Amino acid sequence: MQKVILFDLDGTLIDSTEAILESFKRSFEAFGKEPPKEEEILPQIGHPLFDMFVNLGVNSDVADKYVKSYKESYSQIHTQKTVLLPKAKEAVELAYNSGAKLGVVTTKTGKYSIELLEHFGIMKYFSVLIGSEDVQKHKPNPEPIYEALKRMNVSKSSNIYMIGDTCMDMIAAKRADVVGIGVVFKYTPKKELQNCTSVVKSSVFEAVSNILNN
Repeated sequence: MQKVILFDLDGTLIDSTEAILESFKRSFEAFGKEPPKEEEILPQIGHPLFDMFVNLGVNSDVADKYVKSYKESYSQIHTQKTVLLPKAKEAVELAYNSGAKLGVVTTKTGKYSIELLEHFGIMKYFSVLIGSEDVQKHKPNPEPIYEALKRMNVSKSSNIYMIGDTCMDMIAAKRADVVGIGVVFKYTPKKELQNCTSVVKSSVFEAVSNILNN
């Protein structure tokens, strides 16, 4: 039976921390506000931008303005200040060459996500990418996973896996009744991730290898 592997993006395939932090800094400064500390921002990565700003103290009435400012900055620097995580490309190629069907499920804006994956030469391996604008509800809600499977014409009888670095990814996988595999990255402590899923690997390559060997 064909395997279906869905990947989160930030902290799973790519590290865009520098671009994210700089864009937050510029956004807060644009409105005359002191930017939050790095350790305050990092745990928020994976949430929708609007929620991130609200969680960082921005009033919800003006959070959309901060999001717009953030996106203006991010669009200028995202390809230059983002890197693929170690062996991420090899992991995607390994999964694709094994015959698995691949998709990306992220709360990042789809436009920028596609641009980044095209920049790194791996977008061609994915049959679908679900970004923040493609769904009404985001992870940990299962809707993004359901939408990805719908667009991939995948039935729930398939072997479906979700690889991600946050508990939001793992909770969404559980709610969608697919197998969640955590990968360790700096946004979520390993112990916290272990509380959300029974399978935690050190990298996306190790996660893909685990899937293909089972």
